[in-house]
Parts: sequence; structure tokens; C-alpha cells
Amino acid sequence: MSEARVAAAQAWLQQQESNLLVDLQTLIRFPSLESEPAPGAPFGAENRAALDWMLGQCEKSGMRTVNQDGYGGYGEFGSGDKEVLTMGHLDVVPVGPGWTYDPFGATVADDGYLYSRGAVDDKGPTMAMFYAARAVQATWPDVPVRVRSYFGCNEESGFACVHHYTKLEKPPTVGVAPDAGWPLIHGEKGIADFVIETKSGALTATDVRLVAFAGGQRPNIVIDHATARVTVSAAARAHVEAQLAKAWDRNITCAWEGSDLKIEAVGKAAHGSTPFMGVNAATRIFRFLREVSPLPDQTFYDELVKLAHPGGNGLGIAGADEPSGPLTANLGVTSFDRGIFRLTVNVRYPVTFHGPTLKAKCEAALGELTGGWSLVSMSDSKPLYFPLEHPMVKAICDAYEAETGEKRKPGTMGGGTYARAVENCVAIGTGWSGDGEAHQTDERLRVEHLYRMARIYVRVLVNLIGVAEKS
Repeated sequence: MSEARVAAAQAWLQQQESNLLVDLQTLIRFPSLESEPAPGAPFGAENRAALDWMLGQCEKSGMRTVNQDGYGGYGEFGSGDKEVLTMGHLDVVPVGPGWTYDPFGATVADDGYLYSRGAVDDKGPTMAMFYAARAVQATWPDVPVRVRSYFGCNEESGFACVHHYTKLEKPPTVGVAPDAGWPLIHGEKGIADFVIETKSGALTATDVRLVAFAGGQRPNIVIDHATARVTVSAAARAHVEAQLAKAWDRNITCAWEGSDLKIEAVGKAAHGSTPFMGVNAATRIFRFLREVSPLPDQTFYDELVKLAHPGGNGLGIAGADEPSGPLTANLGVTSFDRGIFRLTVNVRYPVTFHGPTLKAKCEAALGELTGGWSLVSMSDSKPLYFPLEHPMVKAICDAYEAETGEKRKPGTMGGGTYARAVENCVAIGTGWSGDGEAHQTDERLRVEHLYRMARIYVRVLVNLIGVAEKS
């Protein structure tokens, strides 16, 4: 019976492919960047306009709709206590320079790709999933569960939309967010920001005295630019100048202003979940200061280098597990202000680890250092993890294999999706090789891939309806 359901829904979908593309182009043309809040539009007028239009499409399809104060909203069909939830987001990141096509023009080029901000992340997959839901709705009038399509407006900069949703709604029976890799991500690492500080005299009672330090804007981005100023004592000046002549890092520039040495470093930005893919400018300065300082001053900078280790070694929290691999730690923000040196480290920890345990380990490790460091705060977003044998995981894998002929093992990741914020949900795949990367210039989605995603999503929904019904 389920195969007949899939065939009927996919046949409806095939007849609607041209409408799917046109509707996606319309949605993309809303420049739904976060902007100044307004009444009923907490993330700006364009996000609210995109949400209103999307809910209007739900109403045209005969779905029941709810607008959740402009944070997000949903359309729903079916009945019963069991629910299959899909979650997509309508907000996008800024565009930046260098685009070949208008980033909100929704241009379909001669190469068969749709170019636009949001094509891949996440308007394309969101619209493909919406049409998959419509296909099920059109061909399965007595569907035994509720199928709900949620649209959020703040995924890129805080998840306030989905947190608002969870305050108002019960968890679904099962749910998916089309915003990851194929066939699905069955584990998302825990995400924690460790803020550590010191007021130690090591900062002020040395021959190379720290006066200022700044680097980074967000914890989840590798620092690509950092600056520092140190005051060098007269006794240490000759030693420091001699070491400067031998300093090896050509990505650091420095200049004397009286007895002060101004330092600037350039690194390479990367996502906080993959700090080893970037080069941390703050760590460059730590190493540089260690290299040029007299021996008694080197201990403090040794400890800074340890604390910035991308594996969490200096924080005492390094480790790994079999499902999701090693812990990563990104030093994302540094500052020295009013006598306090502060480091904010964005940690992505394995799915079988526990935040409170990591906190205790970090406090113990800091207690062994000589720099007077302490953990002053720790945020903690718990991991998402479903074993491979979970019925929801199996249903999605089966759908992907049936549509593609490819047997692929679910993955894990250090990034976070809506799925981690809503119980009983996982993130599923979007796009294929050739489609542009999310957040990049000339983001693009092959039109045929849009249609292919929708076909797979139809089978995913049918399979998940079966899982929900049996739950």
C-alpha cells in the first residue's frame, strides 16, 4: 500500500514541477535578511512578508495555518494525535560582493542552475518539502496522522523562532528538517560556549605587559584578525628587539610606539565546528608573544596557546566517541579590558558526552594552571542522537535508498539545525554535487535537483507517516 501511496504522490508532483519552480523563485525574491524588528515582525519586515506569503500558499492548498507572532508559522492537514513535522527556514544570511547574478533575482541560467541567496540554504529544500507535503495531501485525503509544515524566520542568527515554537506546541511524533546531508544526520554534537577569564598579576607584573587584546566577533567563527598591545620594560627591550628580528610568522606585523609594541595578526576564518580548517589569528599572537618574550614571561603565553588548542586539550575536555568523532574547540572571541582577559571558546562535543561532566573537567584543568584562570560561564545545547536502528532513522534511509539505489550510512556533524531544538526530529539531506555551498557567493541549486529532492521527500513523508502511526 505504501508503494502505491508514493507512486500517486510522485505522479501529482511531476505534474506540478513548473509550479514548484515558480513558487521557489517567488519565495527567493523576498530578501529575507534579519533587520530591525517591527510590530508582528520580530526579525524584520521582509522575513514577515516571506512568512505571510508562505502561509498564504498553505491556505490555498487547504491547510490549517497558524502564524506564531511573526516568529514563524505552519500549515497542517490530516487528523489524529500523531504528528509528522517538517521544519524549514525562510531567513537567509547577507549576500556580500561578487555575485554573477542578482542574489535575489532567482535567475535560472543556461547551465540549468537557479542562482540566488537561499537556493540551497534553505528556501530550495523548504519549498521542495512543502510540495512533497502537498502531494501527500492531494493524493491521501484520509491520511491517519497530522502532517505539519513549519517555516521559521530566525534560524541563521539565533533559533528564536523555533524556541518560540516549542513554547507553544507539543513535540511531534517524528519530524525532519531538510537542511543537512544525505540521507540524514542522526547525531548533532553538543554545542557549548565556555567563557574563561583571569585577573592574574601575570598580565601586569611582567617585562612584556599586556595592555590591550582584541579578536573575533562570534564564538562560532575562527578568528581571522586580532590585535594586541604590550608595554615592554627598558630591561627587556633589547631582548624583544632581537627576537623580533628572528620571528617566523609573516602573517604578523608589529610596530613600536615608544615603549609599546603594537601587534596585528591575520588568520583564516572557518566555521566554529571545524576550527582546524581555519587559522586562528589570536593564537598566532599568543605564539608570537611567547617567542619574543623573556623566559619568565613565557609561561603565561604558553598557557594561552594551550587554552586555544582546537581539540580542547588545554581545557581538559579533549575526547571522542565512535558515533560522532572528536570534540572540537574554537577560540572565537578574545578581549582584554579593565584588567580582565577573557576567552570565549565554542565547543562541539561528541553525542555521548555530557555537558556537566565537561564543565567539571574544565574547572579542574584550569585549577592546575598558573595564570589564575576560571570558568565564569558555560552555555550548553545538548547533543542530538538517534541510534542507527531507530525506526525514524531506518525509515529515512530506506526512502533514500529506494529513490536513489544508493545505500548510504547516516552521518553526524558539529553544526546545529532545527532538529536539535525540537524533540523527536532529525535533519535530512539537501542537494548534490554541483550545487553551490550555503552562505557562499553565487549560491546555486540545479533545477533538476530541486525536483529530485521533492520526489525523495515524498517517500520520506510516506515512510514517516507509517512510523508515526505505529508509535
